[in-house]
Amino acid sequence: MGGDGLPNRAAFDELSALAPLLRVRPELERLCQFGAQWASPHDQSPAGWVPFHLVARGSCILDMAGRAPVSLHAGDVVLLPRGDPHLMRGATTPADGRSQPPVVIRPNGAIELASNADAPDTELICGRLSFEPRAESLALAVLPSFILLRADEGPSARRVAGLLHTIRDELVQAAPGARAIGAGLASALMIMVLRIHFARDEARSGILGLLAQRQTAGAVLAMIREPTRPWSLDDLARAANTSRATLVRGFRSLAGQAPLAFLADLRLDLARHRLATSDQGLTEIALDVGYQSQSALTRAFRRRFSLTPTAFRRDREAAQPAG
Repeated sequence: MGGDGLPNRAAFDELSALAPLLRVRPELERLCQFGAQWASPHDQSPAGWVPFHLVARGSCILDMAGRAPVSLHAGDVVLLPRGDPHLMRGATTPADGRSQPPVVIRPNGAIELASNADAPDTELICGRLSFEPRAESLALAVLPSFILLRADEGPSARRVAGLLHTIRDELVQAAPGARAIGAGLASALMIMVLRIHFARDEARSGILGLLAQRQTAGAVLAMIREPTRPWSLDDLARAANTSRATLVRGFRSLAGQAPLAFLADLRLDLARHRLATSDQGLTEIALDVGYQSQSALTRAFRRRFSLTPTAFRRDREAAQPAG
């Protein structure tokens, strides 16, 4: 381990391999400057977009279905890789987010400014990461639904906080080139956030562990690139340039399941994401993620998630936060 809790370079090569594969482009959308009580609802993001919030000053709360309210403070960074609907609100704002002072939105030359007070005590930089279609599948497989980096998590997190304040100053000052500079700094910031996330113990198993091992990485990337292909164990072993037995041992050791079971879970995760982020019909989704029919997807989906795809989509629509 390094001096700030990160793995040494030799043990962390997978991030360098993942960065170009993720093909991520940050888009800074709004600098929010809020005072007193405020609420900002966010709908489910379209496929390929990952919302993020950078707390530049003050504190706030994030509400998301299925998760306890999360208190955020200056320097904290939040990513929502599944694009789940959520509500950002002031620390003293009621959870329903209703009846708050109006928010005035205006451009400042570098970014939209959203404000409800002349003397704000909380500032957020809100944006989203754009993933290319193939990279979206990889991000969905690699990243959890919620990533939180605390400013007090260690020296690396403090460096992230320092970069965050530089981005904030560029956007507020709105000098020529500020938006381009902010986006470039945000791209570096996001790689730093992912580096810290990948360094955590809970991120060192599962798919990241598989990607870190030569014998299993080739099979995982092959599944992600072509989830609709009718992969056999022999096909995956050839993609990984290893034997069937070695491939199975690697998957069972690092992911707790056999390669084809991992593939089945990956396809269902992709289907669930499509259900949540698009209005595609079930038959189209089934074919896009590797099932031969709507009924086959429905049976597998019910076994994995204990409800049908239709019920899942209905529940997600009902879980949209109040605005």
